[in-house]
Amino acid sequence: MSIKMPSRLKKTSMLSILFMTVRVLIFAQSPPISFDYNAVARDPSGQPISSAPIGIQISIHKTSPSDTTVYVENHVVNTDAYGLFTIHIGEGIPQSGNLNAVNWSNDNYFLGVAMDANGGTNFLQMGTTQLLSVPYAFHAKTAENIIGGIGNNVGFTHYIGEIYGGGVIFHLWKDSQGIEHGLIVDLVYLSSVHIWSNKNQSYIGPAASSSTNGLANSNAIVSQSGHTNSAARLCLNSTNQGESDWYLPAIDELVLLWHSRFIVNKTLSSISNGAQTLIEGQHWSSTEWGSTTALTMGGGIIFPSDKGNHNYFRAIRAF
Repeated sequence: MSIKMPSRLKKTSMLSILFMTVRVLIFAQSPPISFDYNAVARDPSGQPISSAPIGIQISIHKTSPSDTTVYVENHVVNTDAYGLFTIHIGEGIPQSGNLNAVNWSNDNYFLGVAMDANGGTNFLQMGTTQLLSVPYAFHAKTAENIIGGIGNNVGFTHYIGEIYGGGVIFHLWKDSQGIEHGLIVDLVYLSSVHIWSNKNQSYIGPAASSSTNGLANSNAIVSQSGHTNSAARLCLNSTNQGESDWYLPAIDELVLLWHSRFIVNKTLSSISNGAQTLIEGQHWSSTEWGSTTALTMGGGIIFPSDKGNHNYFRAIRAF
């Protein structure tokens, strides 16, 4: 399934050369920081560049796509028979800057991609896209409670992938008092073709713009004047597995689900009615992006999507 690109990437000459199906994974580990970038390289006729070396330049820009460039690195990588390649951003040949020195918490950052289809350094710019999940995950890797929740269950009663509370646990953390909390994903999708809201031209504002509080977002969505139908409403009204406090996840909650999808899908595949979280397809979050758009995640990267579009979604709940 093709992934819709943000408007800032919709340049025909660029897309004919590199059609991105991006997956971002963050590794909570000691430096160097790195994350995966997968894409399909295509020639000007739209055919995959198969089993050939290509050159890729990655740049990180601060504040806006055209503002300060804080880091640049080059890669030479071989595509497979389908034109697919993977690079580890942070492990290329540095050209300028230091990725470990980037303060992800103090500004917006953008990922720039350029390619030389002949494997050299005569790079053609492909475009830029805002990094929304990467700074969160880089920051989270240094937080003891987050690391404990994602990859180290020492001291926790529950574990990632556990069948619990009507679904499967995909994230754990402890608050400042040491009390354990978690996020649970429903066993099934509520829909694969549903709008974000029938109020697709109406801006809610801060009440539905949280990147972390999906329950507050969901309640704000259904509280709009004239609201009759939304993905958030279906989640809030769900009583799947006897639970009644489901909601549409905020974008960072959706990112956490993506990061744990390998373990969660292992559990879901063992349940007779379990539906694994898909790689393809845009998944609604409850985080509003603008008057006509909300944030979605597909293939591991975040995109704004028109509120009237039909996308996947599944409910989560917290404990």
